[in-house]
Amino acid sequence: MIDFLPTRPVVQCIRNAALARGEEAAATREMPGYRARRWVVERTHAWMNRFRRLLIRWEKQVENYLAMVELACACISFRAAKVFG
Repeated sequence: MIDFLPTRPVVQCIRNAALARGEEAAATREMPGYRARRWVVERTHAWMNRFRRLLIRWEKQVENYLAMVELACACISFRAAKVFG
């Protein structure tokens, strides 16, 4: 097993223990072109939370709730594409 590990490409996922959190954040901000971004899922959930009918689940049937989720996704997509104004 140990002989197998060096042949695989390994990406470091653990942050450097030598850098404190503040130093690491400052180093990241100094990188050219760096911009803090929200994850796609977080952003989509934030957009869907604007629809009150989804935020407070009024529908008792699953089919109706899924239809409202699809309608909300369609509205979000149309807004992003700027199809209807």
